[in-house]
Amino acid sequence: MLSIISNCWALLLGMGLLMLGYGLQSTLIGVRASLEDFNTSTTGLIMSGYFIGLIIGCNFVPKIIGRVGHIRTFGALASLASTSILVQAVFVDPLVWFVMRFITGFSYAGLYIVAESWLNEAAENETRGQLLSFYMLITLGGTAGGQFLLNLSPPSGFGLFILVSLIVSLAVIPILLSATRAPQYNIMENTSIIQLYRVSPLGVFGMLMSGMAMGSIFGMGAVYATDVGMSVKEISLFMGTLILGGFLFQYPLGWISDRIGRRKVIIFCSIGGAAMSFFAMTVSGVGIMFYTVVAMVGGLTMPLYSLCGVHTNDYLTPTQMVAASGTLVLLSSTGAAVGSPLTAFVMDYFGPQAFYGSMGIMLSSIALFSLWRSTQRADMDAEDRGDFVVLATGPLSASLNPDVNLEEIEAAVDEDAEAIHSSLEELINDLENPDDAPSAEGK
Repeated sequence: MLSIISNCWALLLGMGLLMLGYGLQSTLIGVRASLEDFNTSTTGLIMSGYFIGLIIGCNFVPKIIGRVGHIRTFGALASLASTSILVQAVFVDPLVWFVMRFITGFSYAGLYIVAESWLNEAAENETRGQLLSFYMLITLGGTAGGQFLLNLSPPSGFGLFILVSLIVSLAVIPILLSATRAPQYNIMENTSIIQLYRVSPLGVFGMLMSGMAMGSIFGMGAVYATDVGMSVKEISLFMGTLILGGFLFQYPLGWISDRIGRRKVIIFCSIGGAAMSFFAMTVSGVGIMFYTVVAMVGGLTMPLYSLCGVHTNDYLTPTQMVAASGTLVLLSSTGAAVGSPLTAFVMDYFGPQAFYGSMGIMLSSIALFSLWRSTQRADMDAEDRGDFVVLATGPLSASLNPDVNLEEIEAAVDEDAEAIHSSLEELINDLENPDDAPSAEGK
């Protein structure tokens, strides 16, 4: 592990800084929107801009990389991400903020692609699992750490906006210096949602609904905390507790799912998360009980992304995992883009406590669907399941999966290409020399 970290420390440091900036920015925008008296529905639409930009970026950035290369693309997108937050500090307007959130999401999609390309280049099949685990530790830790930076300056001023811009700008330096050569990134065709649904209905539905719940947390969590009168310190602690709870529960729940089955753990998480969400609506005050419940909500909600993704991968071959990875990210991002404004509308109508209620309903839908699927198909046997891994949320998540042997995939693709080429040569030869071709009876 130490040798892996020493080889990739600059890249991991850069990603940690990027996620530190993302964690602070997402909470800061929610708090500042409330301070500027934006109504809750408007704030929800503003926050959804990031996830819409993420979806568009995942599809367009690879084409940009193909034209100008990794380094120029990374530098340009980092500059965009750094600038967009400063524009929000200067122009306090809902439409401007939505556009800037979109640009931020578009930029981060490209930053994920470039950074994960280099990370994948540094990984070997024997160390891929360890590297992915440490990568997720850095990204989730950075996102959680960003919440506590909220205390460094009043959200009503310019200071925190400048800090986000500074952090993102600094993140560029170690990532670019870590690369000895530009990595290879091949644009892969995504599996259609319908095709993936036929393979794993629960995986598709679970990714969509868990994405909605994640969009609610990151999009509206800070707005809820501000609306119920929390101080800046309490808001940062609230958001940090949600994220850290999700991180701490990932591996224990994954370990259990390896032994008793993914679907059972998904049912447990969705029922438990829904119950905790509805219970949180009744908890008054900001004390030990409150933060314990908040940690449980985050701990049972956030692992659903990896659980549903790994459940889907259990039914796929390694080659199919790579093709399906983009579809899984698309499903989760689409859910997040819908979940944030949907929760905002519900909060606008029923009040701040509807933040928990909307998540409770989303998680309940996963529980009901999972229970229904258990009547349609038996859970996979333990010997047929792969080992649980915490899936990355970037566009290259499947290529970082230790179950995916990229060398084997490349060899299989080359073998198929040679077979197709050979068949075409035979067909062309038959067309050019019909007298030499086997008779129909011979065929």
